[in-house]
Amino acid sequence: MARAPALGAGDSGFKSQYPDIYMIIKKKILPQYFQEIMDGSKTFELRLNDFIIKTGDLLVLKEYNPETKEYTGRTLEKKVLGVNQFKIEKLFWTEEEIREKGLQIISLG
Repeated sequence: MARAPALGAGDSGFKSQYPDIYMIIKKKILPQYFQEIMDGSKTFELRLNDFIIKTGDLLVLKEYNPETKEYTGRTLEKKVLGVNQFKIEKLFWTEEEIREKGLQIISLG
């Protein structure tokens, strides 16, 4: 499947502002996770693998309030440093273990 051109990629100013960005992907995010990323305490994003995203893309996170069902107007732009995709049946653990204990993502520094 071919990737659509990045938003603003035809703009001469786009490449000067984002010289290493390939695509811009916009996603909504809940307020508590938005704030953790903004504060720097959360340096990862766990998402359903239902869209194409690659290292070097720009992920635009738009804060969404599920109670009001509206966007708050706050956004964050984060460059994608890496992407790991997996399917549950191909993991080291059994599906039963995953359902019982869940998974955790560990950021390393």
